[in-house]
This record gives sequence, C-alpha cells and structure tokens, in this order.
Amino acid sequence: MIVKDEEENLSKCLNSVSGLFDEIIIVDTGSIDNTKNIAKKYTNKIYDFKWIDDFSAARNFAFSKATKDYIMWLDADDIILPSDLKKLKKLKNTLSKNIDIVMLKYNIAFDDNGNPTFSYFRERIFKRKNKYKWQDRIHEFIMPTGNVISENIAVTHDKKITEQSSRNLNIYKDMEKNKEHFTPRNLYYYGRELYDHKMYQDSIDVLKRFLNTKEGWIEDNINSCYLISNCYYFLKNNERALEYLFKTFEFDLPRRKTVCLIGNYFVNNEEIDKAIYWYETALSLPINKNGFYESNYDYFIPYLNLSVCYYKKGDYVKSKHYHNLSKKIKPNDNLVSKNEKYFQK
Repeated sequence: MIVKDEEENLSKCLNSVSGLFDEIIIVDTGSIDNTKNIAKKYTNKIYDFKWIDDFSAARNFAFSKATKDYIMWLDADDIILPSDLKKLKKLKNTLSKNIDIVMLKYNIAFDDNGNPTFSYFRERIFKRKNKYKWQDRIHEFIMPTGNVISENIAVTHDKKITEQSSRNLNIYKDMEKNKEHFTPRNLYYYGRELYDHKMYQDSIDVLKRFLNTKEGWIEDNINSCYLISNCYYFLKNNERALEYLFKTFEFDLPRRKTVCLIGNYFVNNEEIDKAIYWYETALSLPINKNGFYESNYDYFIPYLNLSVCYYKKGDYVKSKHYHNLSKKIKPNDNLVSKNEKYFQK
C-alpha cells in the first residue's frame, strides 16, 4: 500500500483483510496525521518515500519491499467484504504457481442498499519474481502479461468524496507545460480530469486528441464519447452531444447505456415516441459486462424512463407496468418511491 494522511481509512481497510496476508507493506508518502502510528498496529514494514508527483514510482518502491511469492495491492480507502475475504483466502490456498496475474473486480459505486452499480476488473495480484513495473505518473497501471486469470472476487472502494482534488490535474498541466510526451492513455485521463473540473471545452479538445490517435482501448474510446457528449450537453450544444453518442457505434455494438442516453436526448426534446423506441431497444440488447460495467442500465434505468414516457403519452397501464418492474429491482430507490406515491394518488 502507498498512503498519505489516511488516518480515517487505514484501520478499516486493514481490519477488513485480517488473516489474509503473510506480510503487509505500507509506504508513506508524507503523512502529517496519525497514519503511521495506526500502521504500526498492523505491521513493522513501514517505509517513507518522498513524493515526486508519480504514483508509479511510489508503487514500484512498495513492490520492491515485498518478499513473498505473490503481491496484492490495495489503497487505504479500499476494503474487502467478508464474503470476498473468504473467497480470497480460498484462492490463496489453491492458486496455481503457473498464474502470473489475477484480475479482481473493483466495485466503486453503489446504490442506497449498497449494491454495486459501477465496476470493472483491475490487475490486482502479481507473481513477484516477474518484476512487474507500474507505468504512468497518474492512473498508474501494470500491463497484464503472462498467464492472466480473472476471479469473481471484489475489492470494494469505500471512499467518501468530499471535494474534487486538483492534484492530478496539476500534474497533467505540469506535464503539458514541460512538453512531456502524452501517451493516448495519458490524454484520456487528462481529458477526464478536465471534465471532472468542469473545464468542458478543454476536456472536449483533449479527448478528441485521444480519439484521433486511434490507439485507445475500446472501453476508453466509448467512455470518451460519453464524456464529450456530456460536455456538449453542458455547453448547450445538444446536437453535438447526440452525435458523440452515435459515435460509440464506431467502436463496438450498441450498448444498453448508450441507447438509454440517446433516449434521454429525445425525452429532453419532448420527442416521446422516439425516446420510447430507444429505451425499448435498450432492453432488447445483450448485456455487456466488458470494461466499465454499470448495472443500472441493464433494466432499472430503461424501466424507470419507460414509465415516465408512457405516462406522458397518457398510457397509464404501460406506465404502471414499467413502474412495477423498476420497483421489483429497487423498491427503496428514491425515484421509485416518489413514483409509487404518485401512482397511489
């Protein structure tokens, strides 16, 4: 682990992995709170690393201190839920020595009941003797090579975001100022940072540069189109917003999420029949769990929106039908509860 000022998270993280690891290595990059004292309760392998605006450098330093056959990384605001901890302990005892990397699910967004709504697989466990190296200063990664497997075991991101940090954006701006080379992946994440800071035109420009490289991962290409579409929406250019939703079709077959977003465009234009067409089309498409998976678009969002659309058309029977379907999935959702009260009137 690499940490800085994580006194609010560290105990929760390390308590959640009790009995799993043979060694725990914590690299502190400059904490001024009680982080290091908390870490001492769990391990004596605590190291200092001077922060140099480079996450890969810090993670590679942490990896260099490992001594066991396999290395697993976590952030301080990650936890392992009991059901996943049980699976991990079993994996630890049964993992073939022929495996080089294990990909685990990363759950990073949740509904009101704690069910994951956004997840993807990340490289998580590595054979130490292969000497894998982290790459990129921000949004660091290790390119999965060798004998790679995926396991249906989740790491749960438990971060409570209070404000948008400028740290990553400032690193990218320094890279740009110093004329450092931007890989396609750097451009993608730079565009995302600009988007998160509501710098919409700048985000469009950078994400278009990324798409023009034609070297991006399919999922990043599609997500870039979503972000560009959102940027145009916020800039009051709805036609260009729609254009970039259709542009996702250049990279893969239509996704349920994309088709729902197209439906949203027509709802906003009060073209209800067209919106219904797209939401119903979404329900006819295969569910794609590749890349960044958002489960709400499988059924819940199409049902919710079809209920609204048929209500606007005056077809209250179909409206109630789709409302009931959405209620089956998320009976305690705020929008569902609001609709339920409306129908009861």
